[in-house]
Amino acid sequence: MPALPAFEPGHVWLVGAGPGDPGLLTLHAAHALAHADVIVHDALVDPACLALARPGVALEYAGKRGGKPSPKQRDISLRLVELARAGKRVLRLKGGDPFVFGRGGEEALTLVAHNVPFRIVPGVTAGIGGLAYAGIPATHRDTNHAVTFLTGHDSSGVVPDAIDWHHVAKGSPVLVMYMAMKHIGAITARLIEAGRGPDEPLAFVCNAATGRQQVLETTLARAEADVAASALEPPAIVVVGEVVRLRAGLDWLGALTAGRALDPDPLGLRRQDETG
Repeated sequence: MPALPAFEPGHVWLVGAGPGDPGLLTLHAAHALAHADVIVHDALVDPACLALARPGVALEYAGKRGGKPSPKQRDISLRLVELARAGKRVLRLKGGDPFVFGRGGEEALTLVAHNVPFRIVPGVTAGIGGLAYAGIPATHRDTNHAVTFLTGHDSSGVVPDAIDWHHVAKGSPVLVMYMAMKHIGAITARLIEAGRGPDEPLAFVCNAATGRQQVLETTLARAEADVAASALEPPAIVVVGEVVRLRAGLDWLGALTAGRALDPDPLGLRRQDETG
């Protein structure tokens, strides 16, 4: 076991818990769970991760969910300061990675402003780990040499105008979108208007890397109708691009748990070589 840094009283650790499966926690994250005095956690931290905390730890919920009453970000940040100044070992536990659409930077800067020592512990972001649990790679040399990560809504809760949707649609073969399910109709319309094909594969991965994971494969043109008919709900990662087709060969979880037969040639490249 490697030597791990001491979690000192009065310090805050901003830790990514990964997309759900507690097996994806880093050693630093598990170490923090074992030593924290108080854990301030968000809504996307799976209960199985919190179950690894030491007995007697104080748990404080600070989750933000769209359309539901949520604490203000400034109040969360200042609560971290308050707890640290009380001499607590404060674990700020966030789903995924604290620096990938996780507001970890905002919280850390508040700690800096109040002279509170802190450590950043990266986590497996859902846009990579969640897709992997669905059998969808973020990159594959037969489909894409670039991938773009973006958010489906801004701080006001609407589709962000700050994103240049035209150039994103034209320039990135694979799009991985966080918090996009609510506005999927508006987003897909913008992408198609910018030149993406209506039949391009799209997948929703809901509750990724948990026992509640569900995956819906569809297309850009059918995404809004299909997800409405499915009754699936956030949290979800949305991925657009030819990598979605690889799920037919890489859905390892479906093969293990449901006996899904996997296709060794999901893109049909070998068949093309044999007939070409």
